[in-house]
Amino acid sequence: MQRRRFVQMMTLAGAGTLAAIEAAHIGETKTVSYRVKGFTCVTCAVGLETMLREQKGVKWAKASYSGALVVIKYDPSSVTEPELRGFIADLGFTAEPERCG
Repeated sequence: MQRRRFVQMMTLAGAGTLAAIEAAHIGETKTVSYRVKGFTCVTCAVGLETMLREQKGVKWAKASYSGALVVIKYDPSSVTEPELRGFIADLGFTAEPERCG
């Protein structure tokens, strides 16, 4: 019984720590969406997503073949939007900012 309570307390303490760490990083990321031209198959989108995730400053990336779209969360102090677009171009795709409305 005491062991279970200890595990519960440690889990809650750990979750609080993780939440504090996550909150500290909220202001450090930007999100950008690009319409992508040049996808010929699902593998193109998966490859772009994988390569972006390996780039310095990229926190998260998700590409969609059917939507011809890539969404990137990045640290603007490590990488810029022109650098991201240049990297995408180096891989053989064209990335244009997604227009809302």
